[in-house]
Amino acid sequence: MSRTRDLGHVIVTGGSSGIGLATARSLAERGAKVSLIARGRERLEAAAKELSAAARTADVADRTAVTRAVAELEEEQGEPCDILISSAGLARPGRFLELPDDVFRQMIDVDYFGTLHALRAVVPGMVERGRGSVVAVSSAAGLLGIYGYSAYGPAKFAVRGLMESLRAELTPCGVHVGVVFPPDVDTPQLAEENRWKPAETRAVGGTIKPIPAEQVAQAIVKGIDRRRFLICPDLGTRALSRFGSVLTPLLNREFDRRVRAVRKAGRKAGPNS
Repeated sequence: MSRTRDLGHVIVTGGSSGIGLATARSLAERGAKVSLIARGRERLEAAAKELSAAARTADVADRTAVTRAVAELEEEQGEPCDILISSAGLARPGRFLELPDDVFRQMIDVDYFGTLHALRAVVPGMVERGRGSVVAVSSAAGLLGIYGYSAYGPAKFAVRGLMESLRAELTPCGVHVGVVFPPDVDTPQLAEENRWKPAETRAVGGTIKPIPAEQVAQAIVKGIDRRRFLICPDLGTRALSRFGSVLTPLLNREFDRRVRAVRKAGRKAGPNS
């Protein structure tokens, strides 16, 4: 029998939209008792109503707020957290020399510490009970350094490193640890992110079509079911996660070529283009 048939209490951060909402929806359809945490009240209330879920507003960068939200949701649902999906995140691309210092701090606060705070709130109870699952959303930019992601990429690399360390520590305790590496996903966050992408970043991404959030959600649910550590929702990130040492030099060479082409085209077009 699939483990997804008895999921218990699932808490999803960033659960009001995008990957978080799609995953919460998928788990709710499989009978999970779902709780949502997000910063924006209006979208959170709409998501909670749709899924008949419990919800709390909190900024994941605020450890006190996240810890309180988790405790209140566990009390309201009458169960401790059995599965945590840490999906809340923020992406702000831009050239290293042009980004303000506060963007680098914000990426770490939201993407890394936002994940850490949620984990710190639920992992002790899971270890005590000898069961549970924690899944954090990293990024393809957490597998490979990409032009324009000098603020976002390191935060997602940090998430990857955190989850690799936790896998080693929590597996003997009966707790499943997973980390997700999505490519571009068709979400409101991607639309906002695209507003800031340098031309070179767009060129590196090429014409790859963003995948739907539902595809990522399906991969996450399957990863929980099969207790996978590496959760890759598409062929590209799957190959990169497993064969990065071979593929990275080849990809870097191709990406450098695309960046040079953009720079060359910009020089030909002139300063008023």
